[in-house]
Amino acid sequence: MIRKAFKMSVHPGQHAEYARRHQPIWKELEDTLLACGVRSYSIFLDEQTSELFGYAEIEDEQRWKAIAQTEVCQRWWKHMREIMPSRTDNSPVSTPLKEVFHMEKPAK
Repeated sequence: MIRKAFKMSVHPGQHAEYARRHQPIWKELEDTLLACGVRSYSIFLDEQTSELFGYAEIEDEQRWKAIAQTEVCQRWWKHMREIMPSRTDNSPVSTPLKEVFHMEKPAK
């Protein structure tokens, strides 16, 4: 399993709307994430700075990257672009984070 962490942001005043759009995400998008080997995916909001922290556990880097090419992901980005900083292809502005520490209880 590969752990991915990244940061994004949401426009101030759009925190509630961002959360609403994720409760729940589209079933088709969830199915795509799962089919592409995403085991776990969480996004956290720092309400003071409007920064988002994303964390995903994935099976394969290539399958993770392939999600961006799916039609449903492209539609999701378009759906979200007005409430968060986005690139010209509608993808959210995102910065990968380097893991510097990890602790996990060993499986028995």
